[in-house]
Amino acid sequence: MFLFSLVYNTVLIFLSILLLPVIVLALIIVPKFRAGFWTKLGCYGSIKLDHKKETIFFHAVSVGEVNAIEALVKKTREAFPNANIVLSTTTKTGQEIANKKLSSTVDAITYFPFDYFFSVLSFLNTVKPNKIIIAETEIWPDFVYLAKRQNIPVYIVNGRLSPHSYNGYKNFSFFFKHVLSQYAGIFMQTKGDMDRILNVGAKPEITKVMGNLKFDISPTMNSSEITKLAIEMQLNGKKMIAAASTHKGEDEIVLDAYKKVKQDYPEVKLLLAPRHPERYDAVENLLKESGFSYGRRSQKDTFLNNDIIMLDTMGELMKMFSICHLAFIGGSFSSTGGHNPLEANIWRKPVLSGSCVFNFKDIYDYLTKTKAAKIANSADELADDMKKLLDDKKYYAQACLDTQKIFDENRGAVKFVINELKK
Repeated sequence: MFLFSLVYNTVLIFLSILLLPVIVLALIIVPKFRAGFWTKLGCYGSIKLDHKKETIFFHAVSVGEVNAIEALVKKTREAFPNANIVLSTTTKTGQEIANKKLSSTVDAITYFPFDYFFSVLSFLNTVKPNKIIIAETEIWPDFVYLAKRQNIPVYIVNGRLSPHSYNGYKNFSFFFKHVLSQYAGIFMQTKGDMDRILNVGAKPEITKVMGNLKFDISPTMNSSEITKLAIEMQLNGKKMIAAASTHKGEDEIVLDAYKKVKQDYPEVKLLLAPRHPERYDAVENLLKESGFSYGRRSQKDTFLNNDIIMLDTMGELMKMFSICHLAFIGGSFSSTGGHNPLEANIWRKPVLSGSCVFNFKDIYDYLTKTKAAKIANSADELADDMKKLLDDKKYYAQACLDTQKIFDENRGAVKFVINELKK
């Protein structure tokens, strides 16, 4: 493995030097690329921990992964009350959500190091973790190799390997089998995920099915807080559709479907939440052209005199699901592969999506066997599905009940991980 790491680092540093002009240009013109750059390179001096205590380190790439491990991090704090808990992300938006949701739970929030040996060693020598938990299938060869050399167990939790991604991994199984052999535990969401990671080269004795942490989320607001939010948004008893995490090209589909819905249900409102902040202005231009009255959440606009509110603030989408009638989950009419439908389902709200949901195929397999979720192939189908959930009270009530049933049948992943960490 030492020779493997030496070759890997040599190639990585060579490519970095080769691409240095591109990296410098990106640092100058792309703000999100600059976020945490020097920290990731190895500048972790600002982290201060009591190293007499055990340290448990979590890594979650971005917003979705932070949301997924939130319950696990909080339960870890309960199970290990005297331990240091450190959380890292890769993206700036991940940092923002981590600070908003978990700053009072963990001892430090930072950025994950670049996979150069010097960056990783700086991180490990500063944080001195006793256990490392990496959310989903984040594989960084140098990080896991250097952690194992220091006898620090590294676990993948909530791992998933979609059939789409599997083909790429499988082609390089000669590479990944060396990396995967360094882990202390690889805990996958489903048997399908486990079978695929085993075929890539994971060791059977450390690879298990744990379920999905996303089923262990819970509503974060009580009924009075939900009522207060509805009043704040001035819904005034009107039904609202939440279009969540939309990507380029999907806003037009949503607006087209909404236009058709409004013909039969003129009082229905729309919350439109683009996935990426840099698209807010472009989406606003679409809203201007749509003919609908609209406002922006960041400007405290409400539904009182607007058909549409664009959600252009961070960390509010989850709570907005609590006041919607139904939700459309974006990334599903693009090649993105969809986003997590359970974030709406947890509020007992049915979800609709496009047909490209490979990122959450196993979850959709559960949901679409019931009325908790439905997949549309076009804007026309999406509009028809929206109308059915607005018009058919019996169908809608069953869809809401089915969402609760899904969670009741699939909870337990957090407990699984805590038990493994205690061993």
